[in-house]
Amino acid sequence: MAPLTPDPTRPGLEELRIRDLGAIREATVEFGAGLTAVTGETGAGKTMVVTGLQLLFGGRGDSNRVRSGAARALLEGRLRLPPGESLERAIAAGAEADEDGTLLVARSLGADGRSRAHLGGRGVPLGLLGELSADALAVHGQSDQLRLLRPAEQRAALDRYAGPDLAQHLVDYAVAYRSWREAERALADRTGRARELAEQAELLRHGLAVIEALDPQPSEDVQLRAEASRLQHADLLQTGARTAHEALAGDPGDDGLDAAGLIGAAQRALTAAAEHDPRLTDLAARLAEAGYLLADVAADLASYEARAESDPARLEAVNERLAALQAVQRRYGESVDDVLAWADSAGRRLLDMDTSEQALLALTERRDAGAVAAATAAAALSTNRRATADGLSGAVAAELAGLAMPQATVRAAVRPRPALAGQPVLSVDGVECGAGPDGTDDVEFLLAAHADAPLLPLGRGASGGELSRLMLALEVVLAGADPVPLLVFDEVDAGVGGRAAVEVGRRLARLAVHHQVVVVTHLAQVAAFADTHLVVEGTGAQGGAVVRRLPDPDRPAELARMLAGQDRSVHGRLHAQELLAAAAQDKAGW
Repeated sequence: MAPLTPDPTRPGLEELRIRDLGAIREATVEFGAGLTAVTGETGAGKTMVVTGLQLLFGGRGDSNRVRSGAARALLEGRLRLPPGESLERAIAAGAEADEDGTLLVARSLGADGRSRAHLGGRGVPLGLLGELSADALAVHGQSDQLRLLRPAEQRAALDRYAGPDLAQHLVDYAVAYRSWREAERALADRTGRARELAEQAELLRHGLAVIEALDPQPSEDVQLRAEASRLQHADLLQTGARTAHEALAGDPGDDGLDAAGLIGAAQRALTAAAEHDPRLTDLAARLAEAGYLLADVAADLASYEARAESDPARLEAVNERLAALQAVQRRYGESVDDVLAWADSAGRRLLDMDTSEQALLALTERRDAGAVAAATAAAALSTNRRATADGLSGAVAAELAGLAMPQATVRAAVRPRPALAGQPVLSVDGVECGAGPDGTDDVEFLLAAHADAPLLPLGRGASGGELSRLMLALEVVLAGADPVPLLVFDEVDAGVGGRAAVEVGRRLARLAVHHQVVVVTHLAQVAAFADTHLVVEGTGAQGGAVVRRLPDPDRPAELARMLAGQDRSVHGRLHAQELLAAAAQDKAGW
């Protein structure tokens, strides 16, 4: 079957260029729009394709991943992001999309451990690539299977499967939980530190009383210092004003020349001569204006001189007020404005230090109301989880039936979390439950592998193959509920074979109808369903590994190698052709 033509409108990764990463010296990996299978001999470097994807999207870089002898590993990809917050963050960071709407993503990892990231031609923090990965990429590997054995991961898996409705319940609960815990801590702090807070409050009240009695006004110290300077130098100011006034308007007892008289004489002379040259009229008018201005200044100087008299009593009062302000400033601020700011802050702090019965009662009521709100939100969250658990259990059981476990029973059990001493406790529907940021529920996945088997927690009572199939069924179901465009499965089919292996390939191919899916696999039954088949081949220590896209005529030989260990086996090739034909027939009906 010919590979699917990449849909230019579908978000995803079009290609990945790798240089000097692990066993790969240089390779260009072209991903199709549907299911891409990555195969190759053990140790050839298949996992480096997944590692390259994780590094490209901000994953933790280990300098040991850099190819021996190289200064750095380079990863480049061409990404098409879905519209939304991720694309907006990229544009806000300065990234520029190409004409076809794709973004060039680049990451370098030095042998010295240093990393650099680029997005759309602009250097960006590595953390931004990590933020983009949350909306663009989901990697499902064997390590994820091990994590799913942990209760916290099982609860997170259930929440992820539930989708936006439960996510909103979780947000509502988290807000109520934080508010309740903050009120509880405030009450405990206020009660436990009552004596210390009372002493601090007394100091604050004393300071406020001193400041209130003094009643300083904004910038009063600045204004008083200016007034004191004027009063101290009243004689000098009066003399200066008098001298300036006499220079402008003249001394009444002196017939000497003054500025106003000289300007008047000049103006009259120009006016008399202007009849012979009109140009002097404008100059005469300007001199007249100067005369009016000098007259105004002279009047103001006369008024200033009259007011600028020494006042010893007022000077003493100003100095006393300044001394009182400075005494307060030494304790509460460098200026009066600083003192007023301290008083404002102290008043607010006093409200938080109130240890009176009324204050403690108000905090108790706030805590209790917060507990009720958090319990109500927890109950709604639990109800949603229990309703979702049935759907998840049924979906996983249906996947297991297709994976040669038709009698298997799966149940996602949602139970109230036991209340433990010293831990936060909420009363939810009349039951005391341990409470945390994620709710008051413990979620546990139970499995009965066949009809006569009891339901047991994951990891108990199941063979390795059964556990692998269960984990794969969970991954497929969760991936179907995952909104990210690119899903990567790294050898999650370990321990699976035969008819179950065919079903694994079929399910991954169905996921690829709505997602871009990449699977690293050792199973020919899975690779047969691929729309794009990439093979990783080792060419020796010097040349490193290469990644090439298999044309359709070459696929039977690779599948025969995976089936029989020999790519030239006639029976192996016939079997491979049968697998390819059956996969093509299956997909033609979708």
